[in-house]
Formats: sequence, C-alpha cells, structure tokens
Amino acid sequence: VQLQASGGGLVQAGGSLRLSCKASGGTSSNYNMGWFRQAPGREREFVIGIRSRSRGSTTHYADSVKGRFTISRDNAENTVYLQMNSLKPEDTAVYYCAAAPMTAILSTLYRPGGYDYWGQGTQVTVSS
Repeated sequence: VQLQASGGGLVQAGGSLRLSCKASGGTSSNYNMGWFRQAPGREREFVIGIRSRSRGSTTHYADSVKGRFTISRDNAENTVYLQMNSLKPEDTAVYYCAAAPMTAILSTLYRPGGYDYWGQGTQVTVSS
C-alpha cells in the first residue's frame, strides 16, 4: 500500500489543523493505521492510531495528545484523518502516516518498527 500525507502548515497556538493520509494500492481499513511525528533532533514518536476494521477500528493515543487530537477513517475515500485541535508549539514536527498489517498486536503499534508502510511527511509548525 502507498500512503500520501497532506494538510500540514503553519498555525498559531490554540489553532487547528487536519491532516489526511490517502491510501492507494490497498484498502486502509484492512490495516492498522498510525500517525507519528518527528521534531528536529528527536526520535520519531507515536501520536495516534486506529485499528483495522476487523479489530474494531478502536483508537489509541499518546498521552500528550489525548483530548486534543482525534483520528478517523473515511472508507469511501480510503483516507485516514488526523484532526488536531488546541495546538501547542511543542506539536511542531514533521508528521508521518503509517500502515501496519491487521494481524499486528497493539503493543507493537506504538513503535515505528511495528509499521511496514510509510507516507512522506508533512510539516506542522505551531507558532507561539
């Protein structure tokens, strides 16, 4: 499956952005999908994820984004969305979407190594 991320940009603190991850060559609902981010000089970190449809499409979050970020899937568009609200300067990073096999266990989905497919990153910059 190929993934195309988009929607990044520059926003003021407290603002919102919605990122999109369009899948092709495969059906996104058959995969566990995740968003990661990487700030300069830091390791890539898990942000949020949604399980495959066969796993109930349940969601899981990093503590740092709970209550502010949500993830959703549009099966008709084969797209996963990351809605980011109440953005903070520390959310500034390159954001990546990724796909893992539907058979992946939950604990592996919090690490980059748990994913087989990656989109290109999209820059999110939050100004103070």
